[in-house]
This record gives sequence, structure tokens and C-alpha cells, in this order.
Amino acid sequence: MSSGFVHLHTHSSYSPMWGIPTLEALCQAARTQGQDRLALTDTNGLYGAIRFLEVAQHAGLKPIIGAELVHEAHRAVLLAKTPAGYANLCRLLSVRHEESTFDCIAAVARYRAGLIILSDDLSALRAWRKDSQEDLYVELSPGSDIQEALTFSRGNRLPPVATTRAAFLHPADFETHRLLRAIADNTTLSRLRPERCCAPSHWLMSPAGIERYLPHVSEALTNSRRIADDCFTDWTFKETIFPSFRQLSTEAAFESLRTKTYEGAQRRYGTLSEAVRHRIEVELAVIREKRYADYFLVVDEIVREAPRTCGRGSAAASIVSYCLGITHVDPIRHNLLFERFLNPGRHDPPDIDIDFPWDERPKILEWVFARYGAQQAAMVANQNTLAARAAMREIAKVYGLPAAEIGKALDLLHRRADFVNVTENSTLQTWASEVCRALQLRPPWPDILFRAGQLQGHFRHLSLHPGGVVLVPDEIRRYVPVETSASGWPVIQWEKDQAEDAGLVKIDLLGNRSLAVIRDALAAVHHNTGRLIDYELWDPISDPVTRELIRRGETMGCFYVESPATRLLLKKLWTTMPQARRAHADVFEYLVVVSSIIRPAANVYADDFVRRSHGHPYRSWHPLLDEVLAETHGIMVYQEDVMKVAVALGGFSLHDGDQLRKILSKKHKERQLRDYQRQFYEGAAARDVHRSTIDKIWAMIMSFSGYSFCKPHSASYAQVSFKSAYLRAHYPAEFLAAVISNQGGYYSAFAYLSEGRRMGLTILPPDINVSDWPYRGSNRAVRVGLMQLKALRKEFAQRIVVERQDHGAYRSLQDFLVRVNPEIAQATLLIKAGCFDSIAGELTRPALIWRLFAAQSGKPAGYLPIPPDYSPQQKLSHELELFGFPLSEHPLELFKDVVASLSYLPARDLAKHVGKHVTLLGWIVTEKIVSTKQGEPMEFVTFEDQTSLYDATFFPDIYRRYCHLLASDQAYLVTGVVEEHFATVTVTVTQLRPLSAPDAEGTISLEEDAEEPYTERHDTLSPDPLRHLHLDL
Repeated sequence: MSSGFVHLHTHSSYSPMWGIPTLEALCQAARTQGQDRLALTDTNGLYGAIRFLEVAQHAGLKPIIGAELVHEAHRAVLLAKTPAGYANLCRLLSVRHEESTFDCIAAVARYRAGLIILSDDLSALRAWRKDSQEDLYVELSPGSDIQEALTFSRGNRLPPVATTRAAFLHPADFETHRLLRAIADNTTLSRLRPERCCAPSHWLMSPAGIERYLPHVSEALTNSRRIADDCFTDWTFKETIFPSFRQLSTEAAFESLRTKTYEGAQRRYGTLSEAVRHRIEVELAVIREKRYADYFLVVDEIVREAPRTCGRGSAAASIVSYCLGITHVDPIRHNLLFERFLNPGRHDPPDIDIDFPWDERPKILEWVFARYGAQQAAMVANQNTLAARAAMREIAKVYGLPAAEIGKALDLLHRRADFVNVTENSTLQTWASEVCRALQLRPPWPDILFRAGQLQGHFRHLSLHPGGVVLVPDEIRRYVPVETSASGWPVIQWEKDQAEDAGLVKIDLLGNRSLAVIRDALAAVHHNTGRLIDYELWDPISDPVTRELIRRGETMGCFYVESPATRLLLKKLWTTMPQARRAHADVFEYLVVVSSIIRPAANVYADDFVRRSHGHPYRSWHPLLDEVLAETHGIMVYQEDVMKVAVALGGFSLHDGDQLRKILSKKHKERQLRDYQRQFYEGAAARDVHRSTIDKIWAMIMSFSGYSFCKPHSASYAQVSFKSAYLRAHYPAEFLAAVISNQGGYYSAFAYLSEGRRMGLTILPPDINVSDWPYRGSNRAVRVGLMQLKALRKEFAQRIVVERQDHGAYRSLQDFLVRVNPEIAQATLLIKAGCFDSIAGELTRPALIWRLFAAQSGKPAGYLPIPPDYSPQQKLSHELELFGFPLSEHPLELFKDVVASLSYLPARDLAKHVGKHVTLLGWIVTEKIVSTKQGEPMEFVTFEDQTSLYDATFFPDIYRRYCHLLASDQAYLVTGVVEEHFATVTVTVTQLRPLSAPDAEGTISLEEDAEEPYTERHDTLSPDPLRHLHLDL
């Protein structure tokens, strides 16, 4: 490489809607060219900087951190020459995003210390040259005006430097770049202006290629090497960054933590046993060694701002957290492993997650930012990328297709693409062609699918992480660029993984709707009964009624254990457990297991766990496995089980075991995971573990990839689940009202009301003199809240309630109109919803509307007749329009005439017909599409009739036939075979027949069995990356 050229201006897919290559592809391409250094200069940000350091170093490149600053007509590439320059780069990019009056030239002049500037912005160069010529270069790039820039360089004695401004790796990628730009500009390709794109020559051309563009300016190429050598490349970001607590010294902070811990221990335990004291001292020693006392004290201070919290994650394994009141699960009682949270070999900072009631969390965030200020605090980001479906929609728009065609095609692809039998080992392009041919999608749809596969995963914009907050001791903007979110919070440019890898300590302050459900239900219980339940001291774990409710799986509405899969697993676990085992089995401990093993990748092990819990004999994979997993019958359930198995069978150190556990949860883990897999296989083989056994154990380890829990986290969740279940068992009306009002459950309001009816509760309609904005429950009755009226404004509803509370009940519609003076449209909603029925007297709802209009006209009403009331069918129509569901009766009641002559089974009687073909009425409650091991789509659907919920399975062949008929607002006749598994029953569907809605005359009919529009068998799916495209559809 005679010139020594180094790429100093490159864009990756972290340049929002501009750069094409991934970091891996970019670094590999640079290394293939023989490069030993590489600068990443994404647009206006360091969005991928921390990942770039890892990827570049793995590729054998020395990484240079930089960014291209672009604002209005000005631009410059800024490279961090020193760590101080990096801090200034972060400050400069923050100002670019946060200040509406940002002046690019002035800002660069202010923060240029420690930075090297490359630009062909002549007016900016002139201004910066007046301040100093040091580290200022004129950028020469193919596709830009090289001659003008070179003339300026020589005339002003500023050295030139060659760059490629690479936004993609190969010339052919320019069209993909244009697609991104058209999507960003919300325009079509035909209308995309050239100046909104880079030049076609802005690709990662080789040193020889750029030499051909600049044969007369050899110093521009050698200057790139000189600049690269001047830039700092030994980036580590290993130091933990966190503020001291109230400016205390390290020792004073630790002594404060020790005092608070022992005070809390007295509250929690009373007399302190030797085990408690020993555990406290062990943890404090680690905390002292790691200098984390400030972190615990800061979190403790935040938690004290709220009366109801749920500390979760691995922090729940800490007795110090428990004594401080940060967490609420006793780690000694429940055998929680502190080393999962902190251990001497762990280098990354602790991570404590705190849940607050969802509607209290904003005030907590406000308190944190008031306490530390926007200079020291910021939110963690989510980096939103283009998903496959969004990419297809956006590309179709860019191609100029009409919205109706796009929607129809995407729906077809969503339901049918995975049924297409494609050639094994297809490329992305052949997969797209074969899918479109099978589904009869004409051009340009094959190209749309192909391009969507290319663009899937490209960074689009930032949003707020659900609750991550980082605090620093001095100035957040010297560590990472900061932007302003749509809601006004400062947000760093990194997602949680990069933030943690950079040494920033994240505190998760999250909103949890179930905590608000518990709060509101407890308040209702106190109001209705006078009983005050102290949240902090309340421990329902030993309540026998609650335990039995959980054993029956009657947990709809209960936090985290209400999904169909979880309720089914609870029934399997407890229904046929031998009585001798059942008598000693701890319901809470088993609920902790269920909360963890229910994750999708572990479903294959759930049934094994049930069998072993029932005492069924099983063949051990290895004695060491049985020893370290005795608590869970030899099944890996929790994240720390990965650590235990890696140490026991793979010979890992505790640190390496913890790192394996951590890497499994990361997005970008393939390379590191391969290294750990090799280490595990070698370690297990050295312990004489058979290869087939190693394969099975590694497969179980891989089931923790992406989504899994540690035991402390599951125990914290199970405690909230127990509290929810207690309220459902003892105060069902108050509980159900709180669940619907907080809108955070797994199911719809309609589904919860149906469950309420099955529980024996009375569902009362909204009433102008009784209803509040939320639902209210009391004395086994639930009153629908005004919030359920779709178009009713909240502030108007609250004004109605306040007026009623201040001046008494409304005596008539006229009284209401005088006192509230409503808009006519809002009052009409209330009348149609039946809110005035209780005070209407002889007036029908149409009569009330007549009087409303008369009053609004300002004219004397005179004598107005009383027209007939709405028909039942009209009232039902109003309910559907206003509430979103029929309130006065179950929707299946509408079909009783048409099914009267048919033989069908009430769902509550399914258990009596195991092994038989049955037909049931069904209304969809929830559905979940999954894939078989062969990649074939199938669906689990929970239906209900008037008597019970039931779970139905559509295996691939049946799903292929009926998937297009499934809808959430449709009644069905469901035919299938009743299957029994661990005394739980499900229906394997063989036929699905929709019941048609009433026509104008109110008649209902049974539709004929509809044939599927496409029946080609789908046997195989193409390999990655196509599989990801399919799964994301």
C-alpha cells in the first residue's frame, strides 16, 4: 500500500437512513483491503461507537472514533484525536441535537480542542482557519468538487486529505441507499431529489481506486495515514461512572449503607440470626471492595419517594437490597444467589430494576431529574430499526403503490408467506421470487421483498427506553451525545448494552400497571369494607385460598401468570400432582419456577419439569447436572442455572459462567457465543461427558438466548402475582375493576367482563349518578366506568363527577344540562350509552335526545312526544359503537336462534368428552401464532362461550386452511378433538365455521365452510437471514 491511505470518513447502518453496511461488514471490507485502522463517522452521532470498538478490534483494526456533523448547509468530519477530544465531540453532537439555535460554525470553533476537522465546506473552513490551522484539513472525495476544494487548500495553505465518504461497500448498493433516502423523505423514487442522496461514487473504494481519482495530490492520501496515526485508538471505557451520594466520601458512604442495612434488617427480621448477619457482612464486603455503596444509597433514596414498588432483576438476590426496602423478597428464605447480582470477578456495574405504579412513574422521573439535573442525568435510548413488515410497507410506498394494494399484499404475506414451499438454501432474492410467484404477487413485489430483507435492521431513530436512567458525577454530555426525546426528556444515543459497556450505570425506573391495580384494589377494599391492608407488611404467600386459586390456574387478571400458556401450565402442574407431594409442595416456589420456565424457548422442557415434579422416573443426563439443579429436578430454569452448569460441567470460572449468562441476553452475541461454546465443549469433554449429552445440555443453555429470567427476578414477580391472586380470591369485584381501569392486562376489557360474569359478578352499565371515570367494584358487582365510552373526553367526564360530588346527584336530564352545560355530541354519547336510564322516568332514549336538542337550541321545548325506544338490535349496535363490545349480553347470545337446532357442547363440560369429536361455540379471547421445529406456522387460540374459556390448537395443516377466517370480532362453531394432558383439556381443531352477523332484518346464518385461498404445502423454510424475515412478517 504505497500511499498508506486510511479510510477516515465512513458510514455504517448506524447513520440513520443513510449508511448501508453493518459494522461487521464495514470492518471486514476494510480489513480485506489491507487496512489496519478505520474511522467510523456516522451522521450526527456516535450511535454505534461502543459496538464499533469491539467489532473493529476483533477484525484486527485500530478504531478511530468520529462523526460527520451535518446541519443545514454546513458539514464537517470530526475525529477524536484525544480522549479530551472525544468528550468535546460528545458535547458538540449534544448541542447539535438539543439547541434550536445551533450554529454549526460557532459550535465547532468552541469545541474543536482535541478534534481533527476534515471538510470541504469552504465558508466554515475560512472561519475555523482564523482561529487556528492546527488539525484542520480540506476534504477531497470522489463525487464532490475536488478541484474547487484543492484550489482552496493550496490558496489557504490548509493540507488536503482524501476520503471516500463511504455510505455503502459496493457501487451496486447505491440503489439501496436511494431507497433509504426516499423512505426518510417520505417520497417516491421518481421524485427523490439527487441532492438528498450521496454521490454514486461514495462507496468503500480501495486505496488503488482513490489513487486513480487523485493522481496529482498524493499528499492527500498520505495525510490520511498521518491523521490516523495521530488519532487515539486505545479505547477501553472500562471505568464505572457514577455520582457519589450527597458528596459523601467513599468510606462515609459505606458506613451510611451499613447503618441503613442493619436498621432495615431489624425491621425485616426482628432478631437477627447468625445466617442473616453473615449474609449481610458477605454482601457488604463485596460492595465495599467494588465501591458500590453510593449506588445502593442513590437507589434507596429514589425508592423512598414511592410507597409501592417492586424491586426486581438480580438485585432481588441481595439481602442489602431487601433490608433497604429496594426489593421485597427474602433472599435467605427463597435461596437466592447473591453472586448472580454481584461477585468479586464481575467487572460490569450492578443493575437494579425498580417497578413503580405506571401512573406514578412520571413523578419519580421528575424527582430524579430535579435532584440531579439534566446535566448529570439522562434516559437510556431504544434504537429503533426497520423491521421486515415496516420495510416492505415503506419500500412499497417508495415504489408508488397505492395504500390499498400495500395493505392487502402485506396481510396476504403475513398470513401465507410461511406456507410457501421454497427451494432449500435459497438466497434472499430467490426466496422473494418464489414467495411472490406462489402468492400471485406481481412485480415489483419480488423486488420489494428482496429490498426489505436488505434493509431489515437498519437504524431509523431513537426512542426512550421504558425506564433506564443513567447518572454521572459531573456532565453526562462528556461521556455520550445526548438528544431530546419527543416527551422532552434528555436521552443518550446508546441503548442499554452500549451504555453498560461504556461504564455508565443504568437504573431502571419502570412503570408497572399491576402495581397500580393492587394499589387501586386495596383502596377500594378500604373504602368498601374499612379494612386497611398495609402493603409493606402484607404477605399473602401463606393464604390457603390464594394458594388454591393459583393451583386451579384461575389467574386471569393476575400479574404475569394470566396468559393461556401460564394458566395451562399451572393446571398441568397441580391437577394431577400426587397428594403426598402436593401436601409438601410450596406453591410460591413453584410459581417462581413457572414464571421462568414459561418463556417460549423453554416450552420443550416445561412438560419434563411437570413430570419430574410429580415424581415420575426419568433418565438423568449427568449426575453433576442433578446435583447443581436439584432444586428444579435437573431442568435449567433460571439464568443462574447457566452459571452453575457452566462451572460444574464446563469447568468455567464463576466470572466466565456469569459472562456466558450475560452474552445469551445480548443482541450481537454470535462471535462471543461461539468462543464460549468451544470452551464448554472442551471443558465438558475433559470431565468425560459424552458428546451427545454435551449437545443436549448446550441446547438447554441456548434456550436462555434472548429472553429469560434469573430466580430473584421471578421471585419478585411471583410475589406481585400472589398479591394479585389474593385480591382476586377475596375481593373479586374490586380487583377486576382495578384491572380493567388500569388497562394493563393481557386481555381486553370485554374478556375481563366475561370472566367476571363466570366468577358470579354482576356487570352494571354506566350510570350518570354512580359511575366514575374508572370502573368501580363493590359487593360482587362491577360498575362500568365512563372511560369505556370511546369518544367521551376524560376532562368532561371528570367535570361530571366533580359536579355530582359537590352538589349532589343529577335529578333529570334537564338538571344535568343546566349544571354541566355539555357539548351536544358528548351528551348524546351518554344518552345512547344508557347513562340517564335511571333518571329518565317514562322518557325513552330517543325522547331524551329530542329534549337535548331542544335545550341546546335555546328555544322553549313546548310539548314534545315520547317516541318509541330503540329496538334491542339498535341498542346492541350502540353498545358496539360506544363500548367496543356488547355490554348487555354476551355476543354469542345473538346467535342462539341459528344454533338452536345444532348439537354443540358447553365449554365447561369438555373434560367429560376426552378423545371425542365435539362442536363448541367460540368467541376469540386471545391468539398466538408460533412456528413448529420445521418452521411451519400454527396458532394457539383461546376461545370462550358463556360457560368457560377453552384453549384450541390449530396445527399447520388446519391453520393453513382456516387462518384467513380468524378475527377478534367473529363468532364461530369450533369442531375438534378433546385432548387431555396432565388432566388439562384442550381442543385440537379440525373444522372452523364462522357465524355470520345479523342482517338488516335481524336474521343470522351459519356460513358454509370456507375454502382457503391458497393451499400449497409448506415443508421447509429457507435458512438465515431469510428465516428472520419470515418470523418478523
